[in-house]
Amino acid sequence: MKGKPIAEGSKKISRAELIDLLNQDLSREYQAIIGYVVYSQVIKGAAYMNIAAELAVHAAQELSHALIIAEQIDYLGGMPTVQPKPVRTSEKATDMLQFDLDNETATIRSYRERVSQCEELGEYAMGEQIRQILVDEQDHQIALATALGKNVPVSK
Repeated sequence: MKGKPIAEGSKKISRAELIDLLNQDLSREYQAIIGYVVYSQVIKGAAYMNIAAELAVHAAQELSHALIIAEQIDYLGGMPTVQPKPVRTSEKATDMLQFDLDNETATIRSYRERVSQCEELGEYAMGEQIRQILVDEQDHQIALATALGKNVPVSK
């Protein structure tokens, strides 16, 4: 069964590869924390008051996700990364919300792959932890798409 596809575009991976992928996910969680903290404070205007408050809540949820992912990396015998992915900023609220929406869509895609990879390695509890994170990430994606007046992107 080695090399058998477990998710679109992926193959069975080793524990070391899973650690590397989880560290990439952790970098994305750090990016989300920073982005949500900054965006929640700098987005201005009556049209964005509700979403700005929601972004502050998202920041706290992303911190919780980062802690869960770091715990899983440690469990696998790895060292959690300390580097966030780059955070994009803009003077325009719609740009910042779009950056977040794009990041959430990428995160959802990655976590869907990660669930399959965890289960392929027999790490069912880890897969369950990531499924719970996915629930929050999809809620974030819906909120951001709604704030932008867009349909929720398909995470292929």
